[in-house]
Amino acid sequence: MIEHTEKLAGKVTTQGAKNSALPILTATLLCDGVCTIDNCPKLSDVSATLDILEDLGARASMEKNSAVINTSSTDGYKISKVMTSKMRSSILFLGAVAARFGKVELCLPGGCKLGPRPINWHLEALSNMGMQVECQGDVLICAVDGGRFHGARLDLPLPSVGATENIILAAVLAHGTTVLNNAAREPEICDLCEFLTECGAKINGAGQSQIEIVGVDNLHGARHEVISDRIVAATFMVAAAAVGGNVLIEEVVPEHLQSVVEVLRESGCTVVVGESSLRVVSDGTTRAMGRITTEPYPGFPTDAQALFMMLASVSQGETTFVENIFANRYKHVTELLKMGAEIKISEKTAIVRGVRGLRGNDLFASDLRSAAALTVAGLVAAGETTVRGLEYLDRGYEDFERKLMNLGAKIRRI
Repeated sequence: MIEHTEKLAGKVTTQGAKNSALPILTATLLCDGVCTIDNCPKLSDVSATLDILEDLGARASMEKNSAVINTSSTDGYKISKVMTSKMRSSILFLGAVAARFGKVELCLPGGCKLGPRPINWHLEALSNMGMQVECQGDVLICAVDGGRFHGARLDLPLPSVGATENIILAAVLAHGTTVLNNAAREPEICDLCEFLTECGAKINGAGQSQIEIVGVDNLHGARHEVISDRIVAATFMVAAAAVGGNVLIEEVVPEHLQSVVEVLRESGCTVVVGESSLRVVSDGTTRAMGRITTEPYPGFPTDAQALFMMLASVSQGETTFVENIFANRYKHVTELLKMGAEIKISEKTAIVRGVRGLRGNDLFASDLRSAAALTVAGLVAAGETTVRGLEYLDRGYEDFERKLMNLGAKIRRI
């Protein structure tokens, strides 16, 4: 239950990045010994990943915000539909399990309903590295020639984050050198590569369009701290902008949020950049932000699109959104329209004309980021708002309502 909130004030600490933690936890399968992953957020997606690791025979536990994984006893290579149906990122086990055991059986993944996210690029790349793939219904049955991947020169049609991660996971223990062109450049890719390097991998070019991985015979355990979650930080930034107030977001990496900061400043907010913090000051009156186009990093992140569309809904003037990453990422529009927003959609483009205010309503979130955007919309709207579908919110936000309450938000989970 959410009530209209006059302002937000205070400070909030950003959690560890979900999109770093999940591939890093998956990567522990490749290591001999114990891995400790610090600043690991307590999320349902993290729990699902740990459950898969345990189902494969690993010992995994969470101690406060540190995940401790021992994969020395891991012996499984089959991942059931029950496990993979919980999240999209379970596809990363394809490369990791095949790299460790030379074979893998994996059901196609679930997660947020964001339209088709084909895994053909994953399969094509791993096939070029020596993996044979057979599809039986929704089950992938894969075996690596000779039990070990071999290096290859690979070119992605687009800088897919998931495909880049799967290739890296397969390549670190491969025989020979893998060169990946048009690799994703996201900070979470760099974080994964840093962890693997700490474990003994040889990776050059992380964060660039070309990554070179020289395969090694084995990896050892390591301790690693996950980077902060830039999308969670962006969520609190938008909340401060839309509601109004003065909010300090701590434990962030400002350079990871440059595109978000630029657009937020265009809306009329004051954004003060610190060494590891961002302060957003707003009187709750924002203006249109021109044209926002989602692009691979360092462009504007698709994961922030719903949040900024909510902000545009109450900003003066007209903002145009172009969604280039996912085909079905405007599901939140239906819910914003119920609140009185003015939005018109034509294929990839959404045109938002700001209104004087939103009205509270009974809303249903259909994915992780829409859940966050609709929650913030409830703080702005007049009256009361109920947001259902919190299982999506819990996939990516740790103690979200408590952190908002500490900033002055009128919100409670029922």
